[in-house]
Amino acid sequence: MTEDMLHPEIEQLDRDDLIALQNRKLAALGKRLGGSAEWVEHFRQAGMQPADLADRQALDSLPFLEKSQLRERYPFPMLGTEAAQVEKFCATSGTTGLPVLFGYTADDLHRLLARQVARQLHCHGVRPGDRGYNGFGFGLWVGGLAYDLGMAELGMTNFPVGPGRSDLVVEWMRDMAWTLATVSPVFLATLIRTARDRGIDPKRDWKLKHAVIGGQSVSRAFRDELEADLPEGFMTFNTYGTTEAGGPIIAASCPQSHARDEMHLLNEDTVLTEILDPETFKPVGPGEIGEIVVTTLDKQASPVVRWRTRDLVRMAAHPYDCPCGRRGLPTIGRIIGRSDDMLKVRGVIVYPSQVEDVVAATPGTVKEAWQIYVDQPGSSPKHLTVAIEHEKGYNGKPDDLAETVGRSLTSRLGLKVPVECHPEGTLPRYEAKAQRVLVRDE
Repeated sequence: MTEDMLHPEIEQLDRDDLIALQNRKLAALGKRLGGSAEWVEHFRQAGMQPADLADRQALDSLPFLEKSQLRERYPFPMLGTEAAQVEKFCATSGTTGLPVLFGYTADDLHRLLARQVARQLHCHGVRPGDRGYNGFGFGLWVGGLAYDLGMAELGMTNFPVGPGRSDLVVEWMRDMAWTLATVSPVFLATLIRTARDRGIDPKRDWKLKHAVIGGQSVSRAFRDELEADLPEGFMTFNTYGTTEAGGPIIAASCPQSHARDEMHLLNEDTVLTEILDPETFKPVGPGEIGEIVVTTLDKQASPVVRWRTRDLVRMAAHPYDCPCGRRGLPTIGRIIGRSDDMLKVRGVIVYPSQVEDVVAATPGTVKEAWQIYVDQPGSSPKHLTVAIEHEKGYNGKPDDLAETVGRSLTSRLGLKVPVECHPEGTLPRYEAKAQRVLVRDE
């Protein structure tokens, strides 16, 4: 059954019509980039010119855009417009080096980004008049700003609290009868536990219907536990985006794809997404794993062409068959991990998301509290240890729980991993993106 859609003129397009729209926009993008000396030089180094984007196949010959190239052009790299035309700058959340700035014109913010996020919220089932708690960060990060704009575009009532202040949020969640939360999954779990500690039953006392969980991927088991702790019918919706693409706007789940743990590439009319094999850089097929590469089609300031996100994802087995009716907007699985976050331990590839899957699926663990400790920086540590917590009500022995998790990790990874189990509240808590891999001397 086809869903009610905010932008049916786009969301109901078949794939051929959507590709034709992208092709027209690629040609227009090439004309705009032709007026930027930096972009002309970028294309020239590949023996090309921006006008070549009039032929979609030219993308295959164009080199990827990398963060190192932007850092070389500090402070306003590849801006594509005059700095005076920029209304706001946001930055990546990288932990090393100077943040890379990305500009937004008034049109980028109040028309493009607002419309992209509103489409996503409507796809989740949010409607005008709903009350939203915006728990994402503000400042230079685009997350909180994006949902402020999207909620306004959709006609919602917004409470832009930002991250933290959990004691206040759990009270307001009840008293203000919020129906939407935009928040990291780890912090949502923290809010649930905080509420219970204060005598508030989230399942009975809160009115939440939807949560947009972003900032990091979340396992299906963890998502299912969050939904079980909240009011009947409540759903957590995975989303995915990057600052480089313009915000948290690349992919989002509808109620049907939610059940399959998949997301639509929901804004393909404004962001062209390639899923490429990270070794051959050829497009992957249904069911295969590839890296997400994005080209912004409509963004005026700080556009990107073939930006390597380094994020790995599996293309859905049937990407164009979602019952919701969005047949031109293919589906992908949740983010598996980053190609540069991958660990290689004694010859075995390990992604943090694999550890989360095991912890979240094991009864007695605190789902949001786990940590990977390695013995040295870099992607090839010699030793890896996983730390977990047991719930306050866990009646077994901590060593037995650690052994259970350890066996599951060995089965999943093909690697024997030491596991240590701590009381609830021992390990770090994260209000935004969790830093799961830490260096610790053995």
